[in-house]
Amino acid sequence: MNVDVLNTPIEFLKGVGPKRADLLKSEMSIYSFRDLLNHFPFRYVDRSKTVLIKDILEPQGSVQISVQVSNVQELGQPRRKRLLVSAFDASGSVQLVWFKGVKWIKPTIKLGQQYVIYGKPTSYAGSWNFNHPEMELEEKSKNKLGSLQPVYHSTEKLSAFGLQSRGIENLMRNLLPQVLKFIPKTLTNNIEKKNNFPNVYQAYENIHFPIDKYLLQKSILRLKYEELFFLQLSMTTQKLSTRNKLKGYVFKYVGNNFNDFFKKHLPFELTNAQKKVVKEIRKDLGSGVHMNRLLQGDVGSGKTLVAVLTILLSIDNGFQSCLMAPTEILANQHYKSIVNFLDPLGLKVSLLTGSVKKSDRKIIHQSLEDGTLNVLVGTHALLEDKVKFKNLGLAVIDEQHRFGVAQRAKLWKKNIQPPHVLVMTATPIPRTLAMTFYGDLDVSVIDELPPGRKPINTIHRFDSSRLKVFQFIEDEIKKGHQVYIVYPLIEESEKLDYKDLMDGYESIVRRFPLPDYQVSIVHGKMKPEAKEYEMSQFVSW
Repeated sequence: MNVDVLNTPIEFLKGVGPKRADLLKSEMSIYSFRDLLNHFPFRYVDRSKTVLIKDILEPQGSVQISVQVSNVQELGQPRRKRLLVSAFDASGSVQLVWFKGVKWIKPTIKLGQQYVIYGKPTSYAGSWNFNHPEMELEEKSKNKLGSLQPVYHSTEKLSAFGLQSRGIENLMRNLLPQVLKFIPKTLTNNIEKKNNFPNVYQAYENIHFPIDKYLLQKSILRLKYEELFFLQLSMTTQKLSTRNKLKGYVFKYVGNNFNDFFKKHLPFELTNAQKKVVKEIRKDLGSGVHMNRLLQGDVGSGKTLVAVLTILLSIDNGFQSCLMAPTEILANQHYKSIVNFLDPLGLKVSLLTGSVKKSDRKIIHQSLEDGTLNVLVGTHALLEDKVKFKNLGLAVIDEQHRFGVAQRAKLWKKNIQPPHVLVMTATPIPRTLAMTFYGDLDVSVIDELPPGRKPINTIHRFDSSRLKVFQFIEDEIKKGHQVYIVYPLIEESEKLDYKDLMDGYESIVRRFPLPDYQVSIVHGKMKPEAKEYEMSQFVSW
């Protein structure tokens, strides 16, 4: 036997067979010994305490008792059979009941034998019943190390074939002795010693059948560390490989546009954080390596200004730039900001969204191809095949988690070499955080606000505090302030249990009725004219 034992098909494990193997594959994606080995428990039950039947109290959770079986009955019609087992200890008797998996369970129960039973007792007809309890011969139970019993995920179909949590545990007990010594050693002795980790064999043994809580915690920590370590190593290797293979356009110059803007049109002095980020970006752009950088910072921290400075570096080196946003409203906001910044320099900026007229699109397409358009701001419309740049050197993406991988990849094909990429986000989500942590993206953080900007307070409130939130809104409105509320859905969804805009709007209007309060809505399905009107109203109020 060798390391290939881990790749042995699951049907060859004692206790599995063809039918169970098919279910393990279809229900849990367990095809091999390796797959089952890595099917970890999701919790553990402390089985150190056994109570007498007379000491069972109601209501309470699951308990463990030691009983002797006195009777086994199979009742009901063929399609609705149930198994009824009578058992007792010195203080009383109980009924053990199974409605599923009868044909698997009945042959394993022997009259007169002593069993350890674990489950949740319910009172029925003056006695205690245990529905679908875990059941094991007491002698077999005593031979096991430790008191923490693993609990495995299962499914209804698996349970019907005797592969509920206890059934999977039994398979695991058959598996471990066969595979433990063939698990490849993954971490060096130095890493194990430095972190006080158990070795890989002890880790797998204790995560499935822990001797005590301390060894369980150390084993879980070791396997988590190992997973993160190799994921980070893989991502770093991928990044280095990409850098070696993927060349980037070299932005050699800090030219007239950048210098003129910096000296004459900069709206405020850059913060130290902004200066640090611009320096990091300039280093990337001059290295000849493709830039793939995340710019993270709170709302109001000046990310857009950093993006504009990067765009100016692109223009000064003979390249065009684009900025892609996930919604038309956000794209419009970026467009207006960039126009305000670049108009004094005589640079041409256009907006391309799904609402742009066909005649205007033709003008944009033409000016892109002949190079007279310096910057294109837009939504997914930028990804269309008709959108062709003369020389795209920089792509700025706002909130990139709103775009799919395939969508973003279309931008990379807008030039002979992929353009440099600057991703902006105010709210990193787990996937974005993962990419930065594991090395797929370089990360720059703007961790200070420009002078005079008010600090941002982020406060979490549950739905139970809705009235307090409404009171806060009312108080702010009385101070002459405005409020906007963002909902994840426009209308109610059958698939997603989220609050939706239409229901929320009705709730807000009931609490803040017209004409005393002005309440309106804006969403992506509205016509551009209607959105523009509502946004302008919000600005003017």
